[in-house]
Amino acid sequence: MADHAFTVTDREYLRHGEASFLARIYLPEGQGPFPCIVEVHGGGWSQFDRLRGKHLHEALARSGCTVVALDFRQGAEGAYPGSVADVHYAIRWVKAHAAELKTAPDLVGVSGNSSGGHLAMLISMRPEDPRYAALPVDGPAHDARVRCVVMLWPVINPYGRYHYAKSALTLPEPPRWPNMIIPMHDAYWGDEAAMAEGSPLLILERGEPAELKPALWVQSNQDKVHNYRDPTSSFGGTESDRFAQAYRRAGGDIETFYFDEPMKFTGAHAELPESTGALQKVVSFVHHHIPTPAKSEAA
Repeated sequence: MADHAFTVTDREYLRHGEASFLARIYLPEGQGPFPCIVEVHGGGWSQFDRLRGKHLHEALARSGCTVVALDFRQGAEGAYPGSVADVHYAIRWVKAHAAELKTAPDLVGVSGNSSGGHLAMLISMRPEDPRYAALPVDGPAHDARVRCVVMLWPVINPYGRYHYAKSALTLPEPPRWPNMIIPMHDAYWGDEAAMAEGSPLLILERGEPAELKPALWVQSNQDKVHNYRDPTSSFGGTESDRFAQAYRRAGGDIETFYFDEPMKFTGAHAELPESTGALQKVVSFVHHHIPTPAKSEAA
């Protein structure tokens, strides 16, 4: 795979009142059209920004992929389904500006880590939900359908993770993370009914209509915050196993890729051998499922 030079710019893609929301755009040099990934950062729906995930963004851009990494409303300001609507808008905005982004409307996928992985999959499954499509985009009309979905350790079931966090507090020596995560769930979701309604895993288990695009779940074996056994379920395995089983049973194509390094591709962690392999897995998956016209002709 060619090693592309690329440029990085920030651009406003959305406004809410006086608030400006930026996209960091990684644009490979060359004519294109290139595959494009809309990237959704994590942070419990409540923190971090478009700069999170830099190592993945750069790996994709070097491989010849346009990357559009988003800022969006978070926490109580972006309470469900507010941030979902922002990301849904961003996918349509990218398609409307495809030519200047060196891509095409039918070459767009979505990726996200942690809560961003949840948002990515939720929109992929419900591209026509009127709540999510509430923000109009200027220019040519496009839908929010994507070619594929990449999830890095996603919070695939907010309802189950909420109960898992609460159960962790009852341990003799409880970890610290639930005291941060539980208030984030409360602020963003409002109540448990919303967590269940907006859970991609429970959507599948309820048998609701859902579009199932090719998906990749990348998961660190050292991560117990995102991949655990849901205490509200009788399923005997972890959430990645449970979701993959449900996705395939519903007719979807999903790969799970496990690596044995810390989950975050930040700092020195991104240079670890298994982390490098996980990043390359994402790159290969994207190019396989979003072939450009030149690749298709060569094949």
